Amino acid sequence: MCHLCRFLILLTAIAIGVQAAPAPAADANPFPVTIRIDASRSIGELRPIYRFFGADEPNYATMKDGRKLLAEIGQLGKPQVYFRTHNLLNSGDGTPALKWGSTNAYTEDASGRPIYDWTVVDRIFDTYLQRGIRPYAQIGFMPQAFSIKPEPYQHEWRPGIPYSEIYTGWTYPPKDYAKWAELVFQWAKHCVDKYGRSEVERWYWEVWNEPNIAYWSGTPEEFRKLHDYAIDAVRRALPAARVGGPDTAGDGGKFMQDFLEHCLRGTNYATGKTGTPIDFISFHAKGAP
Repeated sequence: MCHLCRFLILLTAIAIGVQAAPAPAADANPFPVTIRIDASRSIGELRPIYRFFGADEPNYATMKDGRKLLAEIGQLGKPQVYFRTHNLLNSGDGTPALKWGSTNAYTEDASGRPIYDWTVVDRIFDTYLQRGIRPYAQIGFMPQAFSIKPEPYQHEWRPGIPYSEIYTGWTYPPKDYAKWAELVFQWAKHCVDKYGRSEVERWYWEVWNEPNIAYWSGTPEEFRKLHDYAIDAVRRALPAARVGGPDTAGDGGKFMQDFLEHCLRGTNYATGKTGTPIDFISFHAKGAP
């Protein structure tokens, strides 16, 4: 899950093939260590690491306090600040709620023909950009019309309700991956048309959130298929788009290993070619204080 002010750790795709040196064996006889800090002594420049912020609820961005907070974040200056939020493709009327959000970007008419509506998601991205923030665009979650398990869809979580209650129809794979890809293509194309190619090339695009836990109700293989179709769609709309993932909970373990292996040497579900473009690797640094 992505809470406000959680840092996203990004590694370049070049780092995929780099293996960390093995850690030294633990000393069987521990010994005391003393650390002294001299705050009056400068040892060099402090590199900012606060570039990436995020939240669960996208619709709060356009509310009074949301706009105020985003303005404060945007004033941090260089390096460029990015914001990532969940639920940008969820079905619904855009009413804010805890652990929830919606834009109604995709619905279908009675004949099953797609209806795209970027009104709400544009309002969210406009709010970011007007305050000096660029989107770290999360492609998700599943519109109700696509979900293989559309009911129940919107949850009504609040403190005191088990957290597991939030994982409803928006967490499931699509009925039709081609329609899913077309939605992503139309969204990315719309962003290029509205904001300009040079602007959108500065954004980051990734698919879903923490698919190695309950945010994704499909299999790891189904996620890789979802990811391939979405990334291919973004790159068709904007060949130079910065794409990556998979934004796992923690380092991702085997899920991450299999994902990277697929991106490097697997057969792309969308193109049939070898590998999937990846400009960055992302995961959430989870702690247990």
